Amino acid sequence: MNDTNPFSSTAHAFNELPLSPGMLATLQQLGYLTMTPIQAASLPVTLAGHDLIAQAKTGSGKTAAFALPLLTRLNPRRFAVQAMVLCPTRELADQVTQEIRRLARSADNIKILTLCGGATMRPQIASLEHGAHIVVGTPGRIMDHMERGTLNLEALNTLVLDEADRMLDMGFVDAIAFIARRCPPDRQTLLFSATYPEGIARLARQFQRNPKQVKLEEQHDAGKIRQRFYEVSNEDRLEAVGILLKHYRPVSTLAFCNTKQQCRSLLEVLHAQGIYALTLNGDMEQRERDQVLIQFANRSCSVLVATDVAARGLDIAQLEAVINVDVTPDPEVHVHRIGRTGRADQDGWAFSLCGPSDRHRIVSIAKMTGTVPEWHEISELQDEDESPLTPPMVTLQILGGRKEKIRPGDVLGALTGDAGFSREQIGKISVTDFSTYVAVVRSIADEAVRKLSAGKVKGKTVKVRAL
Repeated sequence: MNDTNPFSSTAHAFNELPLSPGMLATLQQLGYLTMTPIQAASLPVTLAGHDLIAQAKTGSGKTAAFALPLLTRLNPRRFAVQAMVLCPTRELADQVTQEIRRLARSADNIKILTLCGGATMRPQIASLEHGAHIVVGTPGRIMDHMERGTLNLEALNTLVLDEADRMLDMGFVDAIAFIARRCPPDRQTLLFSATYPEGIARLARQFQRNPKQVKLEEQHDAGKIRQRFYEVSNEDRLEAVGILLKHYRPVSTLAFCNTKQQCRSLLEVLHAQGIYALTLNGDMEQRERDQVLIQFANRSCSVLVATDVAARGLDIAQLEAVINVDVTPDPEVHVHRIGRTGRADQDGWAFSLCGPSDRHRIVSIAKMTGTVPEWHEISELQDEDESPLTPPMVTLQILGGRKEKIRPGDVLGALTGDAGFSREQIGKISVTDFSTYVAVVRSIADEAVRKLSAGKVKGKTVKVRAL
């Protein structure tokens, strides 16, 4: 794939694009000043109506890269599904929906629906009956609605496959084929993928018309990620994770294992060492998954242990370290894993634990990335700080969420008002349908539970507990 970026490396403003004055004003209000490389490379192509294959990672600004053309083609006065975005996970679908909503705010009342598994069908069917302009969802659930006849795609003009490689990894290829074949043939199809395996080329050949291709050579700012490789025997691998954590003491670490069983084993070892770790796996109910992600994102859990499939679509703003507990056989997946740290203006560590049989995998990674692996011995690492590795925050769960019309400001007001805490002692506040989660500094957690339980949020008494 070639970089078809007509703008080369200079920063470009959105007002160079054929966008409406309302959209340009919205972009300015949202602080979108210049385009990210993926936006500069793809928007001239997609706004001209071409199909697209774009290689871009999470966090590169790709949502706006497909949301702007999709919104530009939309007729708000026509209450029918005109655009659809397929995502591998509910978390990513929620993120995409929020981002499109923000970008659509200058337009007349555009209705966007999220259709994902893990939620009951009936409310989704009722929402579809009221009409929607844009649908964002996971392939399995979208297919369910199409088979039931509750989702009509006759008016569809844009189909987006987001994180297409992840959807293939998760076994969604048949569902994607089922959906794409039932979309109008004269639509625009935009495909975004962090890696470009053969399966993606096959998808493109089946469902796209002469797609233009955009690949950004600079996948990650490698200078911000310090990589170290440690050779360990297989039996010492899990203990080595604890040694790394106690030596480097990152606040948030994402630990990748190749299997679910390895995730479970690592969790037991870390808990035995007094390290606060949680795991994500595909068997979890959505509510449990949400709780784990919220605790990790708000810095009240030190380590998140996951497989590649479970970590799809995860985009954590501050991640100090990634540990490859098992080295992946796919060098592109390795680059994708470690690229989750060292974001924005922060540095990050990437540690890989390698058994004797992993040497050939490291050679492939070094070849693909053009780097020389930096080898170290686990025995060099000292646990210099005897204090336990404790996360700085604690998450409080308040029963009551969007359905009770609770907003983040209501919770912040209750904590900084009557309860008397300072704004600096409160972290992220996340509101879900039935619960609200707030991170507070560890030292005030018990007192915050007591005061919130005794006081009121939005004029009502609430039930609160620390997770």
